[in-house]
Amino acid sequence: MTAHRAAVHAARTTRPHAAAKPVRWAADTVATMREGARLRLDYSTQSLWRVDRMIEELRREQPPYAAVESVLRGFGAYAGEVIVRRAGGAAEWLEAGGGHWVRTADGRLWDPVDEARRCFAGHGSLRLLCRDATTV
Repeated sequence: MTAHRAAVHAARTTRPHAAAKPVRWAADTVATMREGARLRLDYSTQSLWRVDRMIEELRREQPPYAAVESVLRGFGAYAGEVIVRRAGGAAEWLEAGGGHWVRTADGRLWDPVDEARRCFAGHGSLRLLCRDATTV
């Protein structure tokens, strides 16, 4: 079983249904960055520095938003997975209004996919979102 399939299988068997899509998007992003950009993502908070820099590089190239929309969704899902894993079971994915959110133990809701879009626009940081979401 590949790492991608294992992640999707784990999401389906041990997590709420709402986690299946973001977990798959995150796993796809990890695989794509490893193979295409030679960027190793390990679900650590430190790896979000690299993701923020990658989004910054994309922004500098000025591609049309439609060309990077799925990439940004993947980066956002990856950041959400970092939050969920760092929280050690105290955070979970929720699906509402067509979007995917992370709810932390204190009841706050976080939208890492939207934060990735904000990063692309020059107004956000996935690293800082993770810091804020995991700081008690």
